[in-house]
Amino acid sequence: MRTRFSRPLVAAAAVAALGCVAACGAGGDADAGQNGKSARSKAGGRTDDGEKAKTPAEGSQDAEDPQDTGGTGDTQDTRDSQDTGGPQGSSGGAPKSAGPLTKAQLKKAALATDDVKGFEVKESEGADLLGQTVPATPSKCQPIADMFLFSTDPASRAGVSRGAVSKDETNASVITFALLAYKSGEADEVIDGLRSATKGCTAYRHADYDYKNVKAAADPGLGDESVAFRLVASIEGAQVPAAYTVVRDGTTLVAFSSMNMLDADDIEVPAKLVKAQLAKLAKLAKTTG
Repeated sequence: MRTRFSRPLVAAAAVAALGCVAACGAGGDADAGQNGKSARSKAGGRTDDGEKAKTPAEGSQDAEDPQDTGGTGDTQDTRDSQDTGGPQGSSGGAPKSAGPLTKAQLKKAALATDDVKGFEVKESEGADLLGQTVPATPSKCQPIADMFLFSTDPASRAGVSRGAVSKDETNASVITFALLAYKSGEADEVIDGLRSATKGCTAYRHADYDYKNVKAAADPGLGDESVAFRLVASIEGAQVPAAYTVVRDGTTLVAFSSMNMLDADDIEVPAKLVKAQLAKLAKLAKTTG
């Protein structure tokens, strides 16, 4: 059964890429952007033009919520310690608050194994790298490259990430998703940046790996707005097709990625997972609103 072994292969390829991203984020990617100046530094700080670069809200001890040490992949940006979430607005499922959702709220809203029939949900591989960024070449592809670790510009104020696998062993997909919280207007910027990038980016290099066949997919029409795209990653000699779906629900982003080495033509993010996640956000809105 080829399908039985392809999921571990995809996972192994993803782990290899995560390891390289971690090394590059720590300064190990000396060649990144060698043919041109990167838009942002590897670990925040400042760009080559001297402007302040984004500081990842996730994946660092400095960004961690001191009130909640719930493990890697669950992080809070201390830039907005006064933002507590709460009722804010009009449409969508997430609580529409004056500030972003807190880490605790995101953890409560994240899908768990019993929420979606046929899927097991657990902490994602590389959860401790959530929100880190490594420069991509060309820089116009940066928003797409950043989605590998669910990093964004503007940076999210809090985030959690999880992994989901089908209980059907013949399903070779490896799925990762994240819930990311923003201040008003910031999540809109992220969606706009992704939408623009899918129009102008076709291939890029990121953390010593090559990515090609980047193309926009049909808008899933979920949440307040959404964007989807596909690409093929070349990781340790393996060609790994991947699909992404990113949905904005108020000031919260729900981002999913799906990798599958076997079913390249049918690679997709399961709609029922995305819809289930949005529904759980809506449930949170009712209990907190």
